[in-house]
Amino acid sequence: MIAIVDYKMGNLRSVEKGFEAAGVRDVRVTDDPDVIGAADGVVLPGVGAFRDAASNLEASGCRDALLAAIEGGTPFLGICLGLQLLVDTGLEDGEWRGLGVIGGTCERLPAGVKVPHIGWNTVDQARESPLFAGVPDGSAFYFVHSFHVLPHEPSCIIGTTEYGIRFTSAVQKGSVFAVQFHPEKSSDMGLRLLRNFGTIVEEAAG
Repeated sequence: MIAIVDYKMGNLRSVEKGFEAAGVRDVRVTDDPDVIGAADGVVLPGVGAFRDAASNLEASGCRDALLAAIEGGTPFLGICLGLQLLVDTGLEDGEWRGLGVIGGTCERLPAGVKVPHIGWNTVDQARESPLFAGVPDGSAFYFVHSFHVLPHEPSCIIGTTEYGIRFTSAVQKGSVFAVQFHPEKSSDMGLRLLRNFGTIVEEAAG
């Protein structure tokens, strides 16, 4: 079972429907830390403010459950805000503690570009990853965001996108995967990516 973490940020039902459309049926939206801990895979989606998201994860007990799952090797997929929360620090109206899974910061897109970044843009694959199996390099995905991550570890970057600057749009660190775009809103290639994550979870579960 893949647990989609409900921490009151964003339209979780669209992510659930995206997995179902991709043929991944055993998914469950939950805010129960025990369910998250027992899941074969974990998805952290979300849209909104870093501060509120970090606070909601802490208050619900989901933060500790997420970190324990990641530490135990459970495949993890972060989507949009779910990618941003992986870094050490979010710099949005102050400094806020992230999950610290990937060293780095989350910062606002630079002055001079239209914010938020909304619409289709291409992702250039920096290296091979099972998350991009069957997804051609340069495929387009749908973005909605005002902030981007700056990882301290370049080796974790598996995808980049050009929007005024070249920013990190996909990462992998072990069994942790995350993307800045919304695969559930990205037509065939987005569904392929969700299906790939389902395959990663199946293989990890044996």
